[in-house]
Amino acid sequence: METSHRVFVGDSREMSALDDDSVELVVTSPPYPMIEMWDDLFCSLDPDIEAALDAGDGRRAFESMHETLHPTWDELARVLVDGGIACINVGDATRTVGGGFRVYQNHARIIEYFDELGFEPLPDILWRKPANSATKFMGSGMIPPNAYATLEHEYILIFRRGAERRSFEPGSKRRYESAYFWEERNEWFSDVWTDVRGTVQALDGDGGDIRERSAAYPFEIPYRLINMYSVYGDTVLDPFWGTGTTSLAAMATGRNSAGYELDEGFINVFEETLGDIKRLSRSVAETRFNRHESFVEDRRAAGETFAYDAEHYGVPVTTKQERQLRLYTVESVEVSEDGYAVSHEPYMS
Repeated sequence: METSHRVFVGDSREMSALDDDSVELVVTSPPYPMIEMWDDLFCSLDPDIEAALDAGDGRRAFESMHETLHPTWDELARVLVDGGIACINVGDATRTVGGGFRVYQNHARIIEYFDELGFEPLPDILWRKPANSATKFMGSGMIPPNAYATLEHEYILIFRRGAERRSFEPGSKRRYESAYFWEERNEWFSDVWTDVRGTVQALDGDGGDIRERSAAYPFEIPYRLINMYSVYGDTVLDPFWGTGTTSLAAMATGRNSAGYELDEGFINVFEETLGDIKRLSRSVAETRFNRHESFVEDRRAAGETFAYDAEHYGVPVTTKQERQLRLYTVESVEVSEDGYAVSHEPYMS
């Protein structure tokens, strides 16, 4: 199996390199409005934002920041196929502007705009971030009523373009090979993820402060979402590419990818990590397979039996939809004219 991965240095508010209806899945984490690390970026895109912050007008700054994201969301509506899925990872912000402290609900503002675009909102997912401080409150400490809960979660907002689900030819091989294990379904399709840094997170890499500046989300997030909402050979887009975590996850899952990024320097960080993609893809496939074997052992120890076997691996599975399940790993990566060409081989346990 061969996949291609393209990275465009440019503004995702006009993704002219991508055709209409050319993407099956979007997985991205945009800059978060009203988070101070993103102020310079937003102010460079719209001078009114800097004026609003200087004037202490948080509401105006918040709305203007979201308005700078709207053209990118418009482009997603253009490039996504009918029934395609958009997964937007975003966190809310707490901030004092003009002397008043409040929460700025980024997730709610994005849901509102996608609804206006005609997307169908699907159930979202919360994931718990490790706290950066032992302090679990903000405000007046132990004296009521002026303390505030600490935000330790982010949202994965999930939208479908149009009301109809994607259709496939009966018995589609690439769809059935893309199946996940039954126990993975139960874990991944929970609406709260508390273990997101646990099961297959194996991406360390280098990049120092540039990686921190990108606010890259954990590899496990795009890896799960790509497995959940696409099939082998689909194209996954990240319009806020950063250090390329979504593209790495696409490579590890046998999907094509495309990304837009304003800062060309992030590509160097991506290429540092790219040298480890063969090991990474092997590691995550092996982890998934080993966890399934442990699941089978536990079920059998409890006296349960299995009615089906995975045809490519000879291990028991819970449902008949898992019978053709097949994992792939990266065999080689070559630099192509407009990105990277990846060869994949079936994972052999």
